[in-house]
Amino acid sequence: MTADLDFAHRLADAADAISSARFRANDLRIATKADRTHVTDADQAVERAIRELIAAERPGDAIFGEEYGVEGDSNRQWIIDPIDGTANYLRGVPLWGTLIALAVDGEVVAGVASMPALGGQRWWAAKGEGAWKRSGRGSEPERLHVSATSRLDEASVSFQSIHQWRDAGYLDQLLALLNDVWRDRAYGDLWSYTLLAEGLIDMVGEFGVKAYDVAPLALLVEEAGGRFTSANGEPGPWHGSALASNGVLHDEVLERIRR
Repeated sequence: MTADLDFAHRLADAADAISSARFRANDLRIATKADRTHVTDADQAVERAIRELIAAERPGDAIFGEEYGVEGDSNRQWIIDPIDGTANYLRGVPLWGTLIALAVDGEVVAGVASMPALGGQRWWAAKGEGAWKRSGRGSEPERLHVSATSRLDEASVSFQSIHQWRDAGYLDQLLALLNDVWRDRAYGDLWSYTLLAEGLIDMVGEFGVKAYDVAPLALLVEEAGGRFTSANGEPGPWHGSALASNGVLHDEVLERIRR
């Protein structure tokens, strides 16, 4: 996976340059999409730049991006979220980043998550090669591992958004679960999964997600020793919901929320 992972890093470098330059810009252009979510000119510019680089260097590969959909037909597909956390980005909150993954025959095999506004922090993983992080630009890579927390009353969880759980019909399960854990927060978007992979929290759950929202994060969590499924226990990022954990807690949480 070295060549593809190196390429994913270069795609992230290009994305960081564009998104960082537009962050907190006075002339940032913001529009509302058909699904009533926001998009900025930075989201669109980042995805166009990534697509152009893929077309130039991996012309046979397909692309699935949040802003411009599916392009190409190949067993190799690049999955792109140009700015995950657009709501934060447009408000000037620095908790946002670019997500890039490569899926081969429907299996995510490499992924990068980059948060340039957090001092250039970046996380990455390749199938069978572990999960890694750099704490800032030029820093040495650190290998990641999830926590060993084995009891819910000692667990720290991120539920992402109470509205997601309510709209999906899981609010009662969420409230019951949060009543039994040690600490609950909604850290939000990609940051929750990176905290999980680093062993700093123990579980993340959310609904209403697309593959581009979680593809590299699913691999990151798994390569750090955790588990990633849908809320119904289906593997992979393709099922519209996400339950990620340190692995030890996974089955118990699945039993509590599965319908």
